[in-house]
Amino acid sequence: MTLTQQPNHAQTEMSIENLKNALSSLPPGAPEALVSDSFVKPLLEALGFGKAECYPEYGTDGRDAVDFAARKNKPDDLFHHTKSAPFLLVEVKGQNINLSEGSPSHQATQRQIERYLLSSTCKTAKWGIITNSTYIQLFCRHGKVVFPATVNLQIKLDNIAEIISELRHKIDNTHRALSVCVYNNKGGVGKTTTLINLAGTLYKRGKKVLIVDFDSQSDTTLSLKLSPAKVCLSECLKDTRLDIRNAIVPFSLTAKGKLIHVFDVIPADSKLEDYTHYENAQKIQRGISRLRDLLKIFLNEYDYILIDCPTQWLFFSQSGVYASDVVLIPTKHNGLTSLYNAAKVVEKLIPEIRQVRKDGAPKALPIFFNGEKINDAARHMVNSEIGKIIECNKNLLPYFYPKYRRGTADKTIFEIPAYASVANAAFSHVPAVFMNKTVLDHYDRLAKEYFLHG
Repeated sequence: MTLTQQPNHAQTEMSIENLKNALSSLPPGAPEALVSDSFVKPLLEALGFGKAECYPEYGTDGRDAVDFAARKNKPDDLFHHTKSAPFLLVEVKGQNINLSEGSPSHQATQRQIERYLLSSTCKTAKWGIITNSTYIQLFCRHGKVVFPATVNLQIKLDNIAEIISELRHKIDNTHRALSVCVYNNKGGVGKTTTLINLAGTLYKRGKKVLIVDFDSQSDTTLSLKLSPAKVCLSECLKDTRLDIRNAIVPFSLTAKGKLIHVFDVIPADSKLEDYTHYENAQKIQRGISRLRDLLKIFLNEYDYILIDCPTQWLFFSQSGVYASDVVLIPTKHNGLTSLYNAAKVVEKLIPEIRQVRKDGAPKALPIFFNGEKINDAARHMVNSEIGKIIECNKNLLPYFYPKYRRGTADKTIFEIPAYASVANAAFSHVPAVFMNKTVLDHYDRLAKEYFLHG
């Protein structure tokens, strides 16, 4: 099947029936080899990949190999022959491996598929699947970010057609954009500064960026010295007839006498203040999911959608997190409450949103320090405090120390030091990355650390 061919209804029905037969024929406790041969091969067929579009034991970095890689063929490029530019990776386990939600094997297999998706030979891969024929979960890769695209689904004969339909719809409709909410449940951590300078850095990296100021305080809008368009974000929330595209305001800079478009912004407006009141927020159709609905039309128009929202865990912040694939969490090393609030975001607030979304997202990215330079004494103090946080919930360790490995106690936390030029840029209403190379270098490191692959 080529990229231009689509299966007919009969073919789809037949592939689902074949998959059901394969599932029912597996003996209890089927080993990995049998699951691969008897279940995953018809699974890939049901997902729309022909035999010549799949390759087993696809080499990744070093001696590693993912169990299957797949890509639709092109007229002059059969994947089975060229083995280049994979699109989907599948990591298989036997039924004797417990892949139920939150199990150690499930967590380890998640890390495994993430490692494969980020390997040097799989930079084109957009999707990853882990399965043991009892459970299955889909993951999406955007640049350096791998995040859940479904919850961990338990496979049964009576729901397998529905599962295949969900997975196939997502895979066949790969989005261009990554939606990022910059959030901490504590103020004063530089959320707006981070968002604006990250947007400028991504622009310099050739990325198309949309900023959404979903904060009635309008900090982002004021920092960029923008005014709302004739159609306002607040109006789009309540009036489904309005086109959110008309709320976009371009942010441009003048260089060498020319006006250069940098990124787009949906500014905050004064009427957003109305929705700080619970009664008014309750009147928004579809509630906290409304913002996400509005932004869907941009998913194939931008590379990044960056969302700013207030600290209070109310309508605006819940909406911003709900609309995101991932949440970027700035903290202060000398603001211990920001660390505890970051932990709260990871272990309580984001899971609240996942319960509502029911698609496995958003994912919390590791924290980073935003602010003053850290000396050895301060680093010792903050590590001691983080240790107390992790002692209460060991699952928080990778969100504070992402490079920590058994046998290698690496407690590195990414840092962006403060510079006077950042404050000066705010008065100039220009992102500091356009005014100071040192600031640009730091934010470029941030972009590469969290988002840009290769």
